[in-house]
Amino acid sequence: MDARASLMTALAAVVICAGSAACADSFERDAAEIKNLEAAYVSAIRAKNVDRLMDVYERSPGLFVFDLVPPRQYVGWDAYRADWQGVLDGCKDAPALEMSDLAVEGDGRYAWGHNIQHMSCITSSGAKLDMTYRVTDVYRKIGGKWLIVHEHISVPVDLQTGKADLSSKP
Repeated sequence: MDARASLMTALAAVVICAGSAACADSFERDAAEIKNLEAAYVSAIRAKNVDRLMDVYERSPGLFVFDLVPPRQYVGWDAYRADWQGVLDGCKDAPALEMSDLAVEGDGRYAWGHNIQHMSCITSSGAKLDMTYRVTDVYRKIGGKWLIVHEHISVPVDLQTGKADLSSKP
């Protein structure tokens, strides 16, 4: 390889690495914004504020959610808002919610993340609701702001009994 070809190869490597570093720095900012979005979600649930809660979701008929409670899926912001309103109204007290193991990745336009949530409250009938569940979110940057555009909430199922494991451990 001649000197000119070696120099061009080295320059290309520098440009690629610099571009990757810039992309990594950019996504670090995006990841921080998404983590703030998730913190706002937790805060809104603890405050039983459905309006603040729904601010983290795309306000669109295209929002798609698989939740723990029937029906099988919620399609659209209005449908999911009604679901959350029912959940929050079903708690006599302010729900306790803890989120752990939040991991986020993405490419600048879309991102995806997963976490574990533990929620408890006293229901309007006086019973204790206490459950741990898994959440996977897909985020999209819309108008310069990250929003959840798809959510999937699930729990492990004991295949011997067919019952949901609402207190799952790793």
